[in-house]
Amino acid sequence: MTRLLDVERLSVSYGSVEAVHQVSLRIDAGQIVTVIGPNGAGKTTLLGALMGLLPSRGTITLAGDLVRRPTVEAMVARGIALVPEKRELFGEMSVEDNLLLGGFAQWRRGVRDQARRMDEVFAIFPRLRERRAQMAATLSGGERQMLAIGRALMSRPRLLMLDEPSLGLAPLIVREVLQIVASLRNEGVAVLLVEQNARAALRIADHAYVLEMGEAVLSGEARALEKDPRIIEAYLGLGVAARGADGA
Repeated sequence: MTRLLDVERLSVSYGSVEAVHQVSLRIDAGQIVTVIGPNGAGKTTLLGALMGLLPSRGTITLAGDLVRRPTVEAMVARGIALVPEKRELFGEMSVEDNLLLGGFAQWRRGVRDQARRMDEVFAIFPRLRERRAQMAATLSGGERQMLAIGRALMSRPRLLMLDEPSLGLAPLIVREVLQIVASLRNEGVAVLLVEQNARAALRIADHAYVLEMGEAVLSGEARALEKDPRIIEAYLGLGVAARGADGA
């Protein structure tokens, strides 16, 4: 597969506190890679650095080109999109207008295919087509997450980064949203997924990294890690349940 993103020894500090320490990761084109770990492990900080929102040390190579100064503008221009944990929709604007804003960077570069791209997004999220005239603030939690992802897809990203897309959603909606994320492989979009729901993330991902205290402590094929006793014990909850059943 073609290497899309290559990150080497990335570190991020808040003053004297190092939140991410020499993390290396790789993503191939069309691949879904997940980063799991406990709260405070540095997962969101990692995404912020890759998006150019936070200063970092280390090297970021995108499609073979070294990104010497990763700013938000530079990363968007290179085909990176981020859906933040809080989604950050414009609540008093319609679904359609939120989507159009997602395609603004393309429009500014002279690409005038926003209507066609919106139809493509509606094909992925039929519910958004039904709600196209509705204000974003009136959508359900699952619909808002779909809109946030759809808005990011309007920029035709090569890499879509998702920060906790299942946060605050009912289990059935989580399943629906993550199935849609998995289907993005068919659109040729690579996904970097940060997710607290480790089981769900590992089931749709190709590769996974485990982040603890700002460091990547484990990595491998997602299906293999799902069966790893260390992951089961720490993140899937089965080890604790088993011990309780045994009376330990």
